[in-house]
Parts: sequence; C-alpha cells; structure tokens
Amino acid sequence: MKNKSIVSIILVLILAIVFIFNFTNEKNNNQVQIDNASKARSIESHKLENDKKSTVKEETDKKDFSDKNAVNKNTKDTNRNEAIAKEQDSINISSSTVTSVPWENDENFKKAQEKYGTHIMMCAYCAVLNDPLPGEEENVHVGAKLLCGTLVEPSKVFSQNRTIGPYIQSRGYKKGPTYEGSHLTETIGGGVCKIASTLYNVAIMGNLPIVERHAHCMPVSYVPYGQDATVCYGSLDFRFKNNTDSSILIWSQGIDNRLYIGFYGKSKPPKVEWHHQVLSSKKTSKVYKTNKSLSSNEEKLVVTGMDGAIIKSWITIENPDGTIQTKQLGESRYLPLPYIYERRS
Repeated sequence: MKNKSIVSIILVLILAIVFIFNFTNEKNNNQVQIDNASKARSIESHKLENDKKSTVKEETDKKDFSDKNAVNKNTKDTNRNEAIAKEQDSINISSSTVTSVPWENDENFKKAQEKYGTHIMMCAYCAVLNDPLPGEEENVHVGAKLLCGTLVEPSKVFSQNRTIGPYIQSRGYKKGPTYEGSHLTETIGGGVCKIASTLYNVAIMGNLPIVERHAHCMPVSYVPYGQDATVCYGSLDFRFKNNTDSSILIWSQGIDNRLYIGFYGKSKPPKVEWHHQVLSSKKTSKVYKTNKSLSSNEEKLVVTGMDGAIIKSWITIENPDGTIQTKQLGESRYLPLPYIYERRS
C-alpha cells in the first residue's frame, strides 16, 4: 500500500514536469512568433518607409526637374521676347493708334460723315516709315488717296486689292521696295503693304473680323512683329468684314513719311489689346552690294537688318460688361532681314 502511494506521487510529479515543460516550450514558441512577427512588421515598416522616402525623393526629383525645365523655358521665352523688343526699340518703331488725325477739319470729310451718319471714330492708326526707300513714300500716298472715302456697308467684306489695286503705273504707282523670299527687290507699287499693315491694325483695334491676312516673309520696320500685312495683286490680299450694324467710313492720308488711316461708324468698339509671344528667333546677317560712286574706304548702310522670328499673336477684348474675351490670331513666320551695305567693291 505504501509502495502504491509512492508510485502515485512519482507519476503526479512526472505529469507536472511534463506540463511545465510543454507550457514553457509553447510560451517560447509564441514569443518567437511574436518576435518574428514584430521583426517582420519592423522590416515591412522600414521597407515602406524607405519606399515612401524613395517615392518622395523621386517625386521631388521629378518636380525639381519639371520646375527647372519650366524655369529654363520661361527664361528662354523671356530672353527671346526681350531680344525682339530691344531690337524693335533700336529701330524706333513709333507707329501707334492715335486720337488726333490731320483731316479733322477737312470739309470733304465732314460732308462724308454727314452723308453716311458715321460720326464716331472707331479707331485710327499712324504708321511711321523709317527712312523710306525710293518710291516707297510716293506709292503709299497714291494708295492712301485711292483708299480715302471708301464705305464698307454692314456685312460686307473690304478688299485692299479691289479698292486700291491693281498696282500699276496707269493708276499712279511707281517702282518701290518689295520683299521676294529673303531678298529686297523693286516692283511697281512696292510699298503699298504699309497700307495693308495699317488697315490690319485699325481693323484689329476696331474689333472687326479679319477675313484674309498674310505676314511678310521678313520683318518690317514700321509696325511690331506680328502686326504687319502684305499684299500681291492676284494672289495675296488683305480683307476684313464689317460685322457692325452700320456702315464704316474709311479715311486716309499720307503726310511725308507718315500714313494715317481711320475708321468711322456709329458706335465705339470695345477695348482691344495686342499680345505677342516669340516662339523662336534667328539672328540676321550682313549683305554687301557694289556702289562705284562710293570712295574706296566708304561703307553705306542702306537697310537696317532685323532678326527672323516665329511670333504667336492674340488679342484680348474687354467687353462693356467687364468680361474678357481672347481671340487667337495665329503665327507669323519671318526670315531674317539682312543688313544691306553698299561699298565700292
């Protein structure tokens, strides 16, 4: 009996030891799993943090690169615009809209205003020809006389070629300067593009739709880049439409190297403002021509050169209700106009 009790006690102790051993192993295993899970989470968290830092750095790098590109682009655009503006300043383009015109007290003008009821100046522009070449000023004056007094009725389209063309000697035109590709030549009527360019500026400032307009192949010195218009009878014309509900009276006059053109109707147009962006530019060069009448060391500047450029133009229109409307005018592409010098040989 005593032996059975001892055996029972031993069995209980063995079971207790086994239980304690299993419990300890299970606890250790659980702790290992917890530690492993914690390590895994730590590794994953560290990985996510690194990924996040990498993503942030990548996005920052992209943004920095994008910002640098934007800054570089803006800098280039600014430099191009400033270069063209500086060039135009050096040429001294003084053409602009005007409120005072030389025909204000002209009796024929007053009679025309009374006849058509066009008492309100819509817009007027004065184009100044810098150092006009032979025949240029004369042809502008001839064209201005033919243009003066033209009436454009509502919904009708004005055409320069139909109004003051053809540009032939029998109509009073002489030989004058003309652009042909990248060269300056002479043709009968050369110079009447000054009338087209001035009409273009008046029509734009009068908020009239342009039906046809062509830029010169090279820049001109009497209006800013993007504000010129060229014509060639039979192929290139300048045209605009009268979209107002009243007739438009055109009055024009050439005085020395100045050309004045004004539009008159029954109401004032909204405020219109030009805008230009230089998309690209190309430096000009020098061309030398022979003039045997010059001395051996003499050199004469005949034409002031201008850089070539691609110009994007648009206008903003401020309506009476305060709203602003933007109208795109497209691109004007100019080859460089070379400096032309004359020398003996």
